[in-house]
Amino acid sequence: MTANFPTETVSLQAGKRIYFSSDFHLGAPDTATSRTREQTIVRWLEHIRPNAQVIFLVGDIFDFWFEYKYAVPKGFIRLLGKLAELADAGIGLVFFTGNHDMWMSNYFTHELGAVIHRAPVRYRIIDAKGNERTLLVGHGDGLGPGDHFYKGLKKVFENPLARWSFRQLHPDVGLRIAHTWSKQSRISNMKKGEEIFKGEEQEWLLLYCREVEQTSPHDYYIFGHRHLPLDLKVSATSRYINLGEWVNLQTYAVFDGKTVELLEWKGGKVPK
Repeated sequence: MTANFPTETVSLQAGKRIYFSSDFHLGAPDTATSRTREQTIVRWLEHIRPNAQVIFLVGDIFDFWFEYKYAVPKGFIRLLGKLAELADAGIGLVFFTGNHDMWMSNYFTHELGAVIHRAPVRYRIIDAKGNERTLLVGHGDGLGPGDHFYKGLKKVFENPLARWSFRQLHPDVGLRIAHTWSKQSRISNMKKGEEIFKGEEQEWLLLYCREVEQTSPHDYYIFGHRHLPLDLKVSATSRYINLGEWVNLQTYAVFDGKTVELLEWKGGKVPK
C-alpha cells in the first residue's frame, strides 16, 4: 500500500496541548440521555480550555447531521455555543466527518472557522523547541480489510446525487427518517462493556495502520469509529490510538508535543 495523505503542519506553543475526541453520537439513543451527555461534553471542553491550542473532533459527533441550504438539525445548542466560545478565544477546531455525520458541509466552517476533513490527514506537529512528531488522524470508517458491505454503502452515500436527493425531502421528513434509522445503530443499542477487544488480528484499523507504516511511517495513528479505547503498538516506534466513545465511556486523547495519552474524563489514564 502506497500512502499519499494530505499534510498539515501545526506549531505547538509552549505549555499548550492538542486534544482529540470522537463519537459523541449526540441525538442517540434519545433526547434526554443525549442532553445529559452534551452537558458532560461541555464541562469537559471548559476543563481543557486553558491549555488547548487545537481540538480535533474526529467524527460521529452527531448521530445524524445534514445541512440543508437554509436549515440544520435542531438541538445541540450547548455544544455549539461552547465551540463558538472556544473558537472566539482563538482555539483551533478541526472536524473529521464520520459515518453518521458524513453529510456535514460548510456550516461549521462559516460559524466556527473550523477546518473539515473527510479522509485521514497527516499532521506534522512541531513543538516550541523544534521537535517534530507525525500523526495520522481520521475517523476510521471504511479503512482496513473487511466490512465490504459498508464500504459499498459509503460510496453510495458520498455520491453527490445521494446528497441532492435527500435534500429534496422536507427537513421534517428527512430528519424523521434519519432519526428512525439511527435508533437501530450499534451505538444506540450498545451497553457499557459490550464492545470488547477481540485480538490484534481482528482489529481492522490496527491492520490498516501497520500497512500504512510500511511505506509512510508515523509516530501516532489516531482514529475513532471503533467505540473502544485502544493504545496498541504499530511498530517499534509508533502506536495506534483509538479514542473510544462518549455514550458509555467518555474517553479522549491529549498530545503534549512528545507523547499521546489516552484518558477518561475524570477517570485518569486508560490502561494499555
